[in-house]
Amino acid sequence: MSLKSNLHNLKEKYKGTKMAPAFNALHTFLYLPNETTHGGTHIKVADDLKRTMNTVIMSLIPCLIFGMFNAGYQHYLALGEISQATGFFDSVFWSWDNLVIGLWKVLPLVIVSYGVGLAIEFVFAVIKGHEVEEGYLVTGMLVPLIVPVDTPLWMLAVAVAFGVVIGKEVFGGTGMNILNPALTIRAFLFFAYPTWMSGDKVWVHGAVARDKAIAAGENLDAISGETILGSLAQGKEITYSVWDMFTGLIPGSVGETSAVLILLGGLFLIFTKIGSWRIMLSSVLGALAMGLIFNGVVDAGWIGEGSKFYGLMSTEFWHHLLIGGFAFGTVFMATDPVTASQTNKGKWIYGFLIGFISILIRVFNPAYPEGVMLAILLMNVFAPTIDHYVVQGNVKRRMKRLKAKTA
Repeated sequence: MSLKSNLHNLKEKYKGTKMAPAFNALHTFLYLPNETTHGGTHIKVADDLKRTMNTVIMSLIPCLIFGMFNAGYQHYLALGEISQATGFFDSVFWSWDNLVIGLWKVLPLVIVSYGVGLAIEFVFAVIKGHEVEEGYLVTGMLVPLIVPVDTPLWMLAVAVAFGVVIGKEVFGGTGMNILNPALTIRAFLFFAYPTWMSGDKVWVHGAVARDKAIAAGENLDAISGETILGSLAQGKEITYSVWDMFTGLIPGSVGETSAVLILLGGLFLIFTKIGSWRIMLSSVLGALAMGLIFNGVVDAGWIGEGSKFYGLMSTEFWHHLLIGGFAFGTVFMATDPVTASQTNKGKWIYGFLIGFISILIRVFNPAYPEGVMLAILLMNVFAPTIDHYVVQGNVKRRMKRLKAKTA
């Protein structure tokens, strides 16, 4: 009996049962969905929600692979076993030790993220009796890329459960949520377990464990994994070049460090018409505008070197695009079609405010020198309001034109 016949028999077996949604989700993962249009009045295209989600995942894979390499690179760099002067290709691509560390630490994050998130999706689908929604396919990949490499797996599991249930399912599931689920999970982690989401130890594998061993009396040298933003927030000099920032050879969350790969992912999403170029471009413009304002304040002498804000205020305005999670958030999360503005004018306003507020929070909150997460979540809440006023403005202009013609 053929595989197709076996699948058909299984489908008939589960038809009408509680487990039908779970079986159908597995059955249609690489095939067409159960419900397709057949009439001549419909425009038929090759993509659907599953294909769209898989396309976004494809754009994230380079960041995931590089994040694995960088996890090992930062680990051995902190231990002094390699040097920043070793060179990009020699130290990263040709050292399998770096990849082994990354695989050992990052893959479990991916497995836990998908395992817990999809399990909850299946449970809700079975309870409600509807098809399993595909929205978590992207969220499950985003979550491991926006957390520190040594995030405890149990902690990630708790956060994923919170984000899926409270951030999405209580609103009705995929397409109904008002907050980006991945950022909801990240926000839960930050506020529930702040010591694991900030500081100068969590970004490099082994730094936290090494500190605990030293505190227990072992004779080891402490290592630091402070990010560029953390250093600038404390008024320190940074030792990384622009090339390091652009390629991603800097400490940070797993997938957020490589600006060049994020840029390529963004171009791919624009080419496939999945990501909004208006939101991406306006976010960049908003960040540059805020950065220029802060640079102008410093140049005018209104803020001196003794100020706790000086380090980040005096940073070259365009450097803000290369450090922290700004690029990753702008490309992969601000453009979430469910939680972003829907109108074209609204997308320009929405994106610009995300960039503007991101740098504002980054500079004025030294305890948390990364504002893109909070900026996107804030604008998620205001996106419907922005669209409402854009639509009302269009209606009023059309009414005026209509009155002018009938007068």
